[in-house]
Amino acid sequence: MTVLIILVVLVTALVAVFLYRFLVLRRGGTAAILRVMPAEAGIGWRHGVIRYGEDSLVFFKLSSLRPGPDSRIERQGVEVESRRSPEGSEFDIMSDEIVILSVTDGGKAYEIALDVGALTAFLSWVESRPSGRWVRGRRV
Repeated sequence: MTVLIILVVLVTALVAVFLYRFLVLRRGGTAAILRVMPAEAGIGWRHGVIRYGEDSLVFFKLSSLRPGPDSRIERQGVEVESRRSPEGSEFDIMSDEIVILSVTDGGKAYEIALDVGALTAFLSWVESRPSGRWVRGRRV
């Protein structure tokens, strides 16, 4: 009987986590495919949703049960290193209309695959950040 109660509690907790993650993803955002670098060619890509905040971008993987974001990129530290088109096996999950950006944030490196509209939103978010010298009306 104890094993059955534990099993029911575990299944209930798993369903609750799944529903919470589902509701987090349903709140909206921009569809994107992201991978943490370094990674081998064509490996490590994860579909998900990007949400832009004032100070950071957060990425939620579609296939994760983690309650919070899976990756966070700080707005002040982000640098767009390069852009490219999908190559080789990347066409299995992307179309030729996708643009892949190589992005760094401090010591972390990412590749983000975005469609044209999402690319415009991302670049606007990066370019409209406040100067590094001024943060909320005060000099740093």
